[in-house]
Amino acid sequence: MPRTLNEVIASLPETERAKIEARARQLVAEEMSLQDIRKAIGKTQTAIAKRLKVGQDAVSKLETRTDMYISTLRSVLKAMGGELELIARVPDRPPIRLKELGAASPRRKRDRRAAA
Repeated sequence: MPRTLNEVIASLPETERAKIEARARQLVAEEMSLQDIRKAIGKTQTAIAKRLKVGQDAVSKLETRTDMYISTLRSVLKAMGGELELIARVPDRPPIRLKELGAASPRRKRDRRAAA
């Protein structure tokens, strides 16, 4: 007779169940919405809104958006006391941390002025 996943897990030794629960918590923590992050750090939408100098309704809308500018996301996370890191994963290379995405480097600015 087939068993449910809960029955299989319940039949495991306590140490195995603890490992499974710890890994499940880790996976859940890796996947959080902006709202989840805000709640996890104990902030209200109103508190974040004050730091962003917007209304609470704007924070509510930001938390439910599926697409936004990276600069907006960076600002929201900064208002929460955090920071945004972007990691690029490409074949046959270790993960690459993207810095200041979209910002021109000072060297490039000089090169463009010299070419003009």
